[in-house]
Amino acid sequence: MRSARHRRPSSTGWLSRQLNDPYVAEAKRLGYRSRSAFKLIQLDDRFRLLSPGHRILDLGCAPGGWTQVAVERVGALSGRGVVVGVDIAEAAPIPGAALLRADIREPAVLAAIKAELGDLADVVLSDMAPSAIGHAATDHLRIVALAEAAWSVAEQILKPGGTFVAKVFQGGAEGALLARLKQAFAQLRHAKPAASRAESAETYVIGKGFRAGE
Repeated sequence: MRSARHRRPSSTGWLSRQLNDPYVAEAKRLGYRSRSAFKLIQLDDRFRLLSPGHRILDLGCAPGGWTQVAVERVGALSGRGVVVGVDIAEAAPIPGAALLRADIREPAVLAAIKAELGDLADVVLSDMAPSAIGHAATDHLRIVALAEAAWSVAEQILKPGGTFVAKVFQGGAEGALLARLKQAFAQLRHAKPAASRAESAETYVIGKGFRAGE
């Protein structure tokens, strides 16, 4: 921290949080690529999202923390489940997962995802978030747009009874998306896992029991 005077306050604050964050240390100890892995672990422990043999689509997967958890929990390394990760950013290979570097908003990407999954998905996960610009209203609209993009993929690739998990920010603009999800799922819940930073406005919407074609 000796060079902190040369950093912007936001950068210094981020570094301080990283150095004092127990989830960062635990992710490093366990070999997870990001502290966000614990968000999925906590969501799965609470809502029972991932089961051995499941086919999982992880949208916005880089650097790969959620994908690693999915591989472990569905048994992909032993061939029991299938995990496909997609991101516009490059992610290093993850044993047990197929990774696609692509923009999910491009129409041709859906065919590539289906080919890798080999069947409809049991669970579609999205921890996607845009780079924050510091303007709360704009950042909120951008993350809701990504959640809507994730849902547009999920509704085409989820099997009946499937599960959808997406990050949103509290702020009001997500109302239209939530209305669509309430119609599409038998159950719709919200949760903020303990691993989410206290100051973050992020929350996760969990839809279970996909009503395909309704």
